[in-house]
Amino acid sequence: MTGQSILSAVPNIVTLSKLDTRRAMVRHHFAPCANVRDAFERLRSVQFDPIAPVGCNHDLVLQSRVASYRVGDWQRLAYKDRFVYDGWDKQASLVPFEGWPLRRIFHRWHRGYFQNVFDEHPDAIQAILKELETRGPLLPRECEFQERRADWKSSWHGPNVSKQVMRALWHCGQVMTTGRRAGHHVYDLTERVVPPALFSQPLLSEADTVRGLVSERHRSVGILRPNAPPEVWSFHVKAAPRKVAIDSLIAMGEIVPVDIEGVKAHATPAFLAGLDSPSLPPRVAFVAPLDQFVWDRGMIAHVFGFDYVWEIYVPEPRRRWGYYVLPVRYGDELVARVEFSSRKGILELRRWHFEAAKPGPKFFTALKRALRDFMKYCSATSIQVAEGIDPKIRAVADSISPPLSAPAA
Repeated sequence: MTGQSILSAVPNIVTLSKLDTRRAMVRHHFAPCANVRDAFERLRSVQFDPIAPVGCNHDLVLQSRVASYRVGDWQRLAYKDRFVYDGWDKQASLVPFEGWPLRRIFHRWHRGYFQNVFDEHPDAIQAILKELETRGPLLPRECEFQERRADWKSSWHGPNVSKQVMRALWHCGQVMTTGRRAGHHVYDLTERVVPPALFSQPLLSEADTVRGLVSERHRSVGILRPNAPPEVWSFHVKAAPRKVAIDSLIAMGEIVPVDIEGVKAHATPAFLAGLDSPSLPPRVAFVAPLDQFVWDRGMIAHVFGFDYVWEIYVPEPRRRWGYYVLPVRYGDELVARVEFSSRKGILELRRWHFEAAKPGPKFFTALKRALRDFMKYCSATSIQVAEGIDPKIRAVADSISPPLSAPAA
């Protein structure tokens, strides 16, 4: 069934094959973007994670869509151009500023988690807000107000009261990240960071906000199961209001019910229209662990036959694949898993695991190009391949740069 005939079938449930869904998902997510701004407009947000073995998650998301992307290129759009802001969406994320009014509801939703900070430290709240008003942007350690709480030592943000207060104010919308120094948040008052035209907009109702967030999720991912994991819905959009929002979006024509060989989901008309397009030219791409493409891992397992687990928080003895393993896409298939690390100009290829059905010989030519591009992305000048890596993968790496000795076990 073509994209146009599918759209004429609404409101009936549209039946899709796994093969067609794979092709449409790859096109939706990985059709090349002209630049980083274009990628943000398509993705609606990019999950921020500071762990950086080979750039951070947000860097990896962007490099798989923007050919010229280099680690850290996002910062100009965030802190100079003010096109995106450093805030909350799925979790900590980089979000186009146009989406800030919709996401203001997180400030209210998060207040309950931080109410103890407001209740127990009103003096710190008042002092820090006053400091920001008079002194301008600050790191928590630059605040004149400094106290420590021993009982907070093992908490996520540590025992420094100023840091805890800043994070509470950040989550509740009174301060925002205006820049970073060595990865650390530099905070300022929200009204000095958000463009005035957005800051002055009235608050949306909760129903309108939930519908807007659910719409954004479908627009970003293209196709989603209604029971996708809670983190996909920011943990706050619960099943009942989500169902109301989905029903409303179906009635408005913004999403369409689909069935992918027994799995119920909803897709955007733009996603379905992509079924009329052929597959993208085959290329190898390394997919970020928190990429929108793999947000709904149940869908990935069903459609691609690829069971992806990010094992970064799994104790090492229990890991099957590795610490920071990325899915490897070739054409419309997920064909392998790889773990990289980049330091001092060396791209280390630490682990490589093919899936059961190995790709054909053209894959290795495409891999060579992908590795060259990946080296540019992380400013590496050579590749180091660990012991035990598939000989064919080693041969590709060795053809790019002279072999380096693998690190001692």
